[in-house]
Amino acid sequence: MNIAERTVLVTGADGFIGSHLVERLVEGGSKVHALTYYNSFNSWGWLDTIPRSTLDKLEVFPGDVRDSNSVRTAMTGCDVVFHLAALISIPYSYHAPESYIDTNVKGTLNTVQAAKDLNVKKVIVTSTSEVYGTAQYVPIDEDHPLQAQSPYAATKIGADQLALSFFRSFNTPVAVIRPFNTFGPRQSLRAVVPTIILQIASGAKELKLGALEPTRDFNYVVDTVEGFIKVAEAESTIGEVVNVGSGSEISIGDLAQMIMKIMGSKVHIVYEHQRIRPDKSEVLRLLSSKEKLKSLTGWCTVRRFEDSLKDTIDWFINPENLKYYNKIHRYNF
Repeated sequence: MNIAERTVLVTGADGFIGSHLVERLVEGGSKVHALTYYNSFNSWGWLDTIPRSTLDKLEVFPGDVRDSNSVRTAMTGCDVVFHLAALISIPYSYHAPESYIDTNVKGTLNTVQAAKDLNVKKVIVTSTSEVYGTAQYVPIDEDHPLQAQSPYAATKIGADQLALSFFRSFNTPVAVIRPFNTFGPRQSLRAVVPTIILQIASGAKELKLGALEPTRDFNYVVDTVEGFIKVAEAESTIGEVVNVGSGSEISIGDLAQMIMKIMGSKVHIVYEHQRIRPDKSEVLRLLSSKEKLKSLTGWCTVRRFEDSLKDTIDWFINPENLKYYNKIHRYNF
C-alpha cells in the first residue's frame, strides 16, 4: 500500500509524535485528517507550530477519542488510520488510573470499532515498550512476555489485545506498533531527554533526576515516524505486533553525561524523590530487537544516536522554541 495515494486519519495529531507524523504524511502526498483534543482555548497543540503551508493541507477535527462520534466523524472517508491518541505519563497513571482506562482502552475500542464499520484498509495502533516491563531477556522481541509495571502499561496491554481481538474476530486489518523511547523536538518535559537539556540550558546548578541506573533504547522521532509509515505500507504487518527500536541501550546516568558533554556543561546530578518510581514499578532495562521490523518491512532505524541528540539539543535551546517551556524547574509528572 502506498500511503501517498491515501486519505489518512491521525488520532493524537496534536501531540509530540503525532504532529511529526502529520508533517511527514503531508510531505509524502497523503490527504490527512487530524483528530485533535478539543479544548476551550481552540488550541491544536503542536500543530499550531507547524508551517502554514502544511496546516492548510489538513482537515482538522477537534474532538475526543473517548467519544465514539468524534472518532467516527474524523475517520469517515479514510483509508488508513494511525491511532496515537493516549494518556502517556507513567507517574500520572498512579494518580488517575481510571482516566487511562477511558482514554487508552475505550479510545482504542472506539477507533477499531469505527474502522471495522467503515471498512478501513489498515489501522496502526500505537503501543509502547513499557508493556514488556523490565527485560527478561535481550534484545526484547515481540514474543517477550507482557508485564505491566504501571497502570499506564496495563491499559496499553489492554488496548493492544483489544485491537488484535478485532483482527481475530472480525478480520479488521490491524497492526500494533511498539515504539521504544522516542525523543526529539516538541517532546514534553515529562520525558527525560528534554528534562535534562532544559535544566542545563537554564543554568541550573543541580540536575534533578530520578533513577540513573535504568537503561532505555532511545529513538529519534524521525525514525519512529518512518517506522509508522513502513508498518502501514507493508501488507505483511496486518495482525502483527512490531517493535520500532534502535537495538542499542544507554543508562539514564550515561545519557545525562552525554548531554552535558555535547552542551559543554558540567552539572551535579541530584536525586529528587518525586521523580523516583515505586520499586516494583521501575522498568530497569529496555532494549529492542529490530529483526521483525526489518523482515516484515525491509527497513530499520538509521539515525546515529549522538547526531540525533545534537539536533534535539539545538532545537530546544533555540529561543523560538524555549518559549513553549516556561516551567522548566517544575516537575512535570
